[in-house]
Amino acid sequence: MKNSRRDALRKLTMVPALAAAPTLFGASTGNSLKPVSTLQRVQYSVNAYSFNDEFKSGKMDFFDMMEFAADIGLHAVDLTSYYFSSYPNLPDKAEIFALKKRALELGLNISWTGVRNNFVTADVAAREKDRQMIKDWLAVSSQIGSTILRIFTGRNLPDGYTKDQVKAWLVEEYKLCARYGAEVGVFATLQNHNEFLFTADEVIAILERVDSEWFGLILDISGLRTTDDPYAEAEKLAPYAKYWFIKEHVYHDQVKRPTDMSKMATMIKKQGFQGYVSFESLSDGNPKEIIKNMLMDFRGEFENQ
Repeated sequence: MKNSRRDALRKLTMVPALAAAPTLFGASTGNSLKPVSTLQRVQYSVNAYSFNDEFKSGKMDFFDMMEFAADIGLHAVDLTSYYFSSYPNLPDKAEIFALKKRALELGLNISWTGVRNNFVTADVAAREKDRQMIKDWLAVSSQIGSTILRIFTGRNLPDGYTKDQVKAWLVEEYKLCARYGAEVGVFATLQNHNEFLFTADEVIAILERVDSEWFGLILDISGLRTTDDPYAEAEKLAPYAKYWFIKEHVYHDQVKRPTDMSKMATMIKKQGFQGYVSFESLSDGNPKEIIKNMLMDFRGEFENQ
């Protein structure tokens, strides 16, 4: 990255904050501002997987993603473990602090980090290895200033076991992850990802059995694919959401359709959610343009209701 480009981008550090001002301060007629206590604070992020091809090809890195996020007025970025330059090894402090410093220069938060784990395998040693990975990345998250670490379930029901048996493994593993998260001040947070828990009721049952203030849900409406009304399923999960993912498509009984941003905005506003809404593109095409358009569409719906 050329120094001249970085110097120019530093001058844009205040852009996200200024762009967010109507949302954060509730600008109304005249010069009056709504009291902060009356506002619903929602801020916007982008998930690194949107740039999967660009990261893999070397066309982009986290610093490029941060500059893009600042340029379009986002407040934060989600950094996934497998795009760190050191991966599969843990990043050293120099890498962590360089990202943290750049985020500050651009007026961004690092809201989220994420790993891919498999807790539905019958291999106890493999589960223990992934649990240690999560513990390690909870510590990385704390160092980098992230409040949430995204974790998964895993994909397949192992032969010879019932789903209820495997759910018991999940609950115990998540309890341990929540305990580790409490030690470093980072939420261990499950993304419903169309892998093992397919319905809102299944996800809620796991959340309630884990029963920890340091465990929660990243609500991914695109992961609710076995119902004809994913919005109704998402509304069941909304009270549990610590973070929202919005993608450009949802699935009605496995049939892909464009996401209705008006319905998403209404649901999130109705719930009184305070926190991050993150956008992720999984489509072909220019991910920067797709993310920018998703942000504009959702924000327009949310702020005009």
